[in-house]
Amino acid sequence: MRVPPMDRGITVRTLLITGGAGFIGSALVRRLVLQSASRVVNLDKLTYAGNLESLAAVAQHPQHRFHQGDIADRAVVSHLLDEYQPSAVINLAAESHVDRSIDAPRDFLLTNVLGTFELLESVRAYWRRLSDSQQKSFRFLHVSTDEVFGSLGPVGAFHEETPYAPNSPYSASKASADHFVRAFHHTYGLPTLTTNCSNNYGPYQFPEKLIPLAIMNALEGRPIPIYGDGQNVRDWLYVEDHVSALLSVLDHGTPGDTYNIGGGSERTNLAVATTICATVDALFPTLPHCPCQQLVTFVPDRPGHDRRYAMDTTKIARSLNFQPQESFDSGLARTVRWYAENRTWVEHVTTGVYRRQRLGLEHNP
Repeated sequence: MRVPPMDRGITVRTLLITGGAGFIGSALVRRLVLQSASRVVNLDKLTYAGNLESLAAVAQHPQHRFHQGDIADRAVVSHLLDEYQPSAVINLAAESHVDRSIDAPRDFLLTNVLGTFELLESVRAYWRRLSDSQQKSFRFLHVSTDEVFGSLGPVGAFHEETPYAPNSPYSASKASADHFVRAFHHTYGLPTLTTNCSNNYGPYQFPEKLIPLAIMNALEGRPIPIYGDGQNVRDWLYVEDHVSALLSVLDHGTPGDTYNIGGGSERTNLAVATTICATVDALFPTLPHCPCQQLVTFVPDRPGHDRRYAMDTTKIARSLNFQPQESFDSGLARTVRWYAENRTWVEHVTTGVYRRQRLGLEHNP
């Protein structure tokens, strides 16, 4: 094995992060590189949601190395593992939009299931070559979603022992990946950790998701689409709080365990849009289309749309002392300001096929 060709001035840990040019991944990379002594090896396929502009702040940093590649490519992954000798792998590489999974489920199978499997195989082979002490300290952190649990009624919350009941091609693919991670721990002893998070929001999120799409449309006076009756409920987690939780799990979590991560901010989709409109009105009262609430437009519901998600975060709060720092209102205000001040980023990431049109209406194969 070769010594990682990075700054050797001090002893620091090296992490391989997959999907590090995506929304959550880039937030994690920026935190690690700019606010810690970690070396980050960043592997991303650069599909539509992966964008190098999200990594501009660390692009030239000596502690960051970016490599374009696929987690399903064992040759690429094995080379990076041997070259940089990471003490942990954090897997954020995934197709992640439910609507896209309705239109193209095979893409989700290939990346989220087969890709995770191939990544696990590459990591297992690498881990087996480590010394006993290195094996003991190594971690494989797999980042998943609350959607694997299915849909809740008006009360209750998902906990770590809730049976899986995925209802979309996306959630089915993530559930399968979670099971493979669990199996590799119990069968081979690979020291894995799994997190299941609620809906994230914040800067640098690709504007196909509800919050960035609604913000941009509110700023521009375009219709704000709300699926069905708007009463579907999600728990919202500011992305920087999610990053903090991931690092707590990585550093202090118990191998083989899973951890629910939530923001404690349940809102209906209609309430989210209403808050976005009120925030835009308050920050930009001279917009000609204010009040923005008039832009809210109800559209046909998503096929198989889960009614409610909610997370029981007792375990991570008690065992790792994690609590989100942003309220929904404060995090949303920060997010609205960021999108208003970074419209060039939005223009650049939506110059391809996706132009904020409705997705997920394809019912037949």
